Amino acid sequence: MKIFIIVVVVMSLLGSFMWMMPTQREKFQAQLRLRAKKEGFMVQLVRLTAPRAEGELDEKVRNTPAYRLPRTNLGKREVAEMLPWQVFKVTAIANEGLPEGWCWKLGERSLSDAQLSVLNEVIALLPSDVVALESTPVHVTAFWNERTGEEQLETLKVALGKLIEEKL
Repeated sequence: MKIFIIVVVVMSLLGSFMWMMPTQREKFQAQLRLRAKKEGFMVQLVRLTAPRAEGELDEKVRNTPAYRLPRTNLGKREVAEMLPWQVFKVTAIANEGLPEGWCWKLGERSLSDAQLSVLNEVIALLPSDVVALESTPVHVTAFWNERTGEEQLETLKVALGKLIEEKL
């Protein structure tokens, strides 16, 4: 009986330690986010509310990693004049000027045709699991589910860099 109790206690302790160990996915995310910080990204987990999709009654809310690159190329006047915008990978009515399967949440009809062309090029470059893009006078953000792998981090940096370069 004493041996049985000792075995149960030891197994209980081992189970507790195993439960605290990070999973393979958590290890991957930690490594990816550390590399992203070295590349100049600010990474945060944010509560993201997507616009209502066609045929849906409610907006979809989820916690998503936000990969942000700061804007350093805008003057005070440009910052004051820049209008923020958000686009989501959702099929909805507010999709003017965007590729199929993308829609506006904020900033529809605020970009010129040339700017929309650049935005569409950037959307085509994005990894397949990017669910939204955001642009403010402070930073550009890709809301990325991190499923396509670490090699897509450079692609993401190039795409967001193009938005910064074009002051979009």
